[in-house]
Amino acid sequence: MAFSHGLLRRLPFSDSATPLQALTYLLGISLFSISFLVFLNSSVSFVITDLIGVKDGVGDIVGTLGFVDEVVALVACPVWGLVSDRSGVRYVAVTGYAVIGLALFLFVQARNVYPQLLLARLLFAVGASAAATMVTAILPSLTDDTGPIRQTTRAASPPSGRPSVTLSVDSEVTITPERFRNSTRYEHTLQDERSQVLGDRGKSSALAGYVGLATGCGALVALSLFLPLPARFSKIEGVTLADAVKYSYYVVGVVSFLVAIFVFFGLRGLRGEGGKGWRMLLGLKGSTSQGTGSSSTKTNPLPYHHLLRSALQLGLTDPDIALSYLGGFVARASTVAISLFLPLYVNTYFFSHGFCQGSPTDPSPDLKRECRQAYVLASILTGVAQLVGLLCAPLFGYCSGSSRSRRSRDGATIVVNVNWPIVVCTTLGIAGYLAFPRLRSPEYSDVDGRGGSPAVFLLAALMGVSQIGAIVCSLGSLGRGVLKVEEVAAVGVLAASRLDADQETLIDTAADDAVGAETAPLLESNGPVELAKDPVTRVQLKGSVAGVYSWCGGAAILLLTKLGGYLFDSWSRGAPFYLMAIFNGALLLASIGIDVARAFRARKRLGI
Repeated sequence: MAFSHGLLRRLPFSDSATPLQALTYLLGISLFSISFLVFLNSSVSFVITDLIGVKDGVGDIVGTLGFVDEVVALVACPVWGLVSDRSGVRYVAVTGYAVIGLALFLFVQARNVYPQLLLARLLFAVGASAAATMVTAILPSLTDDTGPIRQTTRAASPPSGRPSVTLSVDSEVTITPERFRNSTRYEHTLQDERSQVLGDRGKSSALAGYVGLATGCGALVALSLFLPLPARFSKIEGVTLADAVKYSYYVVGVVSFLVAIFVFFGLRGLRGEGGKGWRMLLGLKGSTSQGTGSSSTKTNPLPYHHLLRSALQLGLTDPDIALSYLGGFVARASTVAISLFLPLYVNTYFFSHGFCQGSPTDPSPDLKRECRQAYVLASILTGVAQLVGLLCAPLFGYCSGSSRSRRSRDGATIVVNVNWPIVVCTTLGIAGYLAFPRLRSPEYSDVDGRGGSPAVFLLAALMGVSQIGAIVCSLGSLGRGVLKVEEVAAVGVLAASRLDADQETLIDTAADDAVGAETAPLLESNGPVELAKDPVTRVQLKGSVAGVYSWCGGAAILLLTKLGGYLFDSWSRGAPFYLMAIFNGALLLASIGIDVARAFRARKRLGI
């Protein structure tokens, strides 16, 4: 237990997160959020050909199933985000993995493509959307080190019966050197506390790096453990290839159910989830939140349309949330470019030059055996991109967690602090995506004078770095945006509590010195004072924001697959990569514009 707590302190989790919650998030939620999807996408053709017995038009069927999956995700991701804001992220994650397990069982029960296999894929998409959305929704809760956020009402009058005072206590006549020193010490202490609170926002970016690492490892789990299962089962005497595929889906389905059980127990007591559940989901009760003291208050659940509208408005008003939405768009598009269009480009190159025979859009095993060289090259380039991105994930998390604004050393000017992680990943992405389709050959060696070179490895690595950079930076930006209001409220509570103590001390001192009227407070209050607060805190919106974030990613996949695929056939094979360069350029310009606007607003506030 001591070891686990020591390890937790070294990772970017909040003090309120338990080792079990941290372990569940990284090894349960993040790791398996992509594993089951990778397994299904890689093995669905075997279900169609070996289990159902369809041999023709496999490519069209696979494309249709994938398109329907993304259409469902566009609707399901925001819905799951809204549901998690009432029921809690734990129940949504458990439901998601349970639905995935059920869908995998039903997948191999299908006897035809339409409608049975299609309905099973729809069910899988619903569960996968819940799991993917919760990766984003849980992150702010595990990096939040701020104090209570919603109810900051001060206690009533002190025991002495003297009414509370606010804003001003003494006139300038009664300021003494001792009081000035106390006030100065208070201001420095408050600044230190505020810096510590705001500095915790860097944990979101750092943890996002580990999330990227965990999801990358999840893909490796699917490739190294799940995908070889059919081949291993087929070696058993009396087991046909169809039975091997069926047994593999059963095993992976059981794993999904086990992950659901692990998440159910591992995420209990998660911060900010108090009072949420199925009764609140149905509007039968409100949520309970702790105040600044031992008291607790109950708040009514927010309407679903209010949650969704607020999440959408944040994308237009908050720079961090807007950057996360755009970053999520680019990140998911990068995933499609690397996993779909890079292999398609390689295969099309081999077919167009007569090195292979058949249809380049046919993913059947016969094509892989017939043109093994193209298949191996596509696998190698994709693997290089994913491996380099996996290794760079913690680095991007650490760098993107640095401070976002600062003054110059003389304190007189504001220095524009550029978001260098986004600048680096988008610049490398632009270079990689523009240069790759310009190569004479995508091969890594010059075979028969075709013009291949090892430079293709560098370009694949640049695309992988761009992908993981967009993923990590967008998740970190989302975490900072969600925690922003919470932190401001926490600083306000610290200020209020410290102000009360100092004011009461000054009043007592003045009374003892018989100064009287000189120290009378300018403003008095006969009752409790409540600090200004927003009744809709962003922590209440974390699920809705995560849903919109996932929706942006789904929209990117649909746009790139359809528009990129159309331009690939009608204009140029490099069209999808040129589109990715445009997407990265838009993210780069948006990031620089946000940084410049922040510096301009800071200069304006300081009157520089």
